Formats: sequence, structure tokens, C-alpha cells
Amino acid sequence: MLKGLLVDFAGVLTDPDAGRFYDYLAAARERGVRTALLSNAPRASDEVKNTMSDFFDALVFSGEVGVAKPDPAVYLIAAERLGLPAMRCAFVDDSAANVRGAVEAGMVGVHHRSVSETLDRLAVLFAAG
Repeated sequence: MLKGLLVDFAGVLTDPDAGRFYDYLAAARERGVRTALLSNAPRASDEVKNTMSDFFDALVFSGEVGVAKPDPAVYLIAAERLGLPAMRCAFVDDSAANVRGAVEAGMVGVHHRSVSETLDRLAVLFAAG
């Protein structure tokens, strides 16, 4: 059963319909799903950290941890910060290469193409949660 959801920022949370995704993240956390933002950005500003803390239990920035997507190690770092094994996590990204990296790390990969499609996929994946 999946208990963790890792999400890329650019391309997923910047989607024109991203408000629905943020609503999903808040609801998922209320149901006990642990969430992480996983970005290849150098670091997060205090403003980003404060804003994103409403939606994520962990914020992982490649510049801060020294490894970037699609290296499987960065997904394992994010899962560890959630206190979960990789096999209990799903990862959402608009980059197929980054999704493959997550799958190599042992996660379920979700290739984001639209918010509606991604939310439909997540509803199935987390239905048993």
C-alpha cells in the first residue's frame, strides 16, 4: 500500500490547473499520506519553504542534497525524509526520464501530462490508503 507521494515542482505544480493538485495534496495529507516536494532547484527560499509547508511534509532540493533527478539516490533521500521505504511511494513528474529514475529507485512512477489525468491515476494508486 502506498503511503508517500513525491511531486516535482516545475511542470506539475506550475500547470495551469495546479490549484486542483494542491487541493489533492492537502486532502491526501489529511488522510495520512506523507508528501514531499522533490525539485532539481539549487535551494528553496524561506518564502517557498513557508508556502510549501502547508502541502508537504518534506522539501528536497537537489542543490541542498548534492544529487539530482533522475539519479535514483535523490528519490531514496526523499523517501527517507518521509520515513518510508521507496516501494511505499509514488512520484509524479512531467519528465519521463525523471519518472524512470524513481521507478529504478523502487517507486511507482506517474508521468504527468495533465492535472486531471494525474489525479485520476493517483486516485487509483492511493485508493487502498
